[in-house]
Amino acid sequence: MKIFFIGLLFVSFAKIACAQQDLLSFDEHNKYIYYQVVNMPGLPADSLRERGVYFLKSAFPKTFVKVSDANGVEGEGKFLTYGGISVLKHEKGEVNYQLHIEFKDQKYRFWLTGFVFTPYQRDRYGNFVPQQGINIPLENAITKLEKKDLDGYLDETGAFCKQWGDKLKIYMLKAPAQKKEEPVKKVVTDKW
Repeated sequence: MKIFFIGLLFVSFAKIACAQQDLLSFDEHNKYIYYQVVNMPGLPADSLRERGVYFLKSAFPKTFVKVSDANGVEGEGKFLTYGGISVLKHEKGEVNYQLHIEFKDQKYRFWLTGFVFTPYQRDRYGNFVPQQGINIPLENAITKLEKKDLDGYLDETGAFCKQWGDKLKIYMLKAPAQKKEEPVKKVVTDKW
């Protein structure tokens, strides 16, 4: 009976470990994608767009943001992946991604795609830096990376996408803080 419970415990841990990979799926171009449509009743598209741009500029300031048109925002960003055991963790590489957010009245959709892995190497000073000229799309990484490493990168990518989407939903629920512009005090020099 003990063996049965121990086996069940290991199977449940294995299922939880693989759960992050299930967040990513393939799109029509055979690229990994994280895609969601969210309903926001009672909000027009322009206020949703304003909240989305506010989210990208405040939560992810290093993300390159390009407002594509009145109904969409595009951008590019990156995050680091880590490897090693608890105390000896270090950067294994970075994953670059493309993001798209589109807005309509009372709903918006977003997706992250175009995941490209750049491995890190140790430089002469002991710092981990990106290897120049090596960019591996995650869809094609099975031939260039070990299966264990690729599974770890896909897990971290799935976890990042879920965290990114949850943070976007929180920012979309609250209106951005409006800055009060204080009137500039002008000095009158002709009356003294």
